[in-house]
Order: sequence, then structure tokens, then C-alpha cells
Amino acid sequence: MSQRTLVLIKPDAVRRGLLGAVLSRFEAKGLSIVAMEHRTIDGEMADAHYVEHVERDFYPPLRAFVTSGPLVSLVLEGDEAITVVRNLTGATDGRQAAPGTIRGDYSLSNRENLVHASDSTESAEREMKLWFPSL
Repeated sequence: MSQRTLVLIKPDAVRRGLLGAVLSRFEAKGLSIVAMEHRTIDGEMADAHYVEHVERDFYPPLRAFVTSGPLVSLVLEGDEAITVVRNLTGATDGRQAAPGTIRGDYSLSNRENLVHASDSTESAEREMKLWFPSL
């Protein structure tokens, strides 16, 4: 079943020059890039994206991080794209992510973990509308 999902390649990945490495993982798996934009976001956009976390203790540093520099937002499409992308990205904490995953290979952090990937059909739909309203 073909589906779409949202991915953010976060400021740490962009700063470290990992954009090509991350994108190549998705493309090598057979996912198609439907939309992609390089941008810097403000606190309001961060709050809208992470709406379920805004009141949590860990959110203020996450907000500061995600607004700290440019990121790349993209919509990927493919067979069971949400699950496939989540498997490629690995566990949220890069220190615990399996080798062979993006986070397992490139991240040593829970917060600066290189990528965000929608975790459900509902999240993907909400996030894609937020980041790419014209799709």
C-alpha cells in the first residue's frame, strides 16, 4: 500500500553535512521524494509541529535545537512508507539505535538525533499539511 510520510532532516544533520547520506538511505530503499524544502523555522512553527510535547519538560531545549539552524523538510512516498521510514531512522536515542539505522550510524544523542519521522498515518497527515499545505 503506497503512502506518504513527513521527514525532517534536523539542524544537526545539516550542520554536519549528512544531508546526502540521509537522503540516499531513503532513495536506496526505493522511497520517492514528493516534496522537499530547505528552511529555517521559528518557535511558532516548532510549537505547531511538536504540539503534543509543548508542555513537557524536555520541550524547551528541543524547541531551541530545532530552531537553531536550517533543516530540510520532505515528503516521502512508497509502500508502507511510514513504517519503512521509522525503521530506517532507528530508535529516538541515537545511543540505543541499532547499527545500520540513520541514528544508529550517525547519532550519539536523544535530542540531536538527526531526523524526525511521522509515527502514524494521523501524524503524517497532520504534519504534511503543516509543512506542505499545497500538497
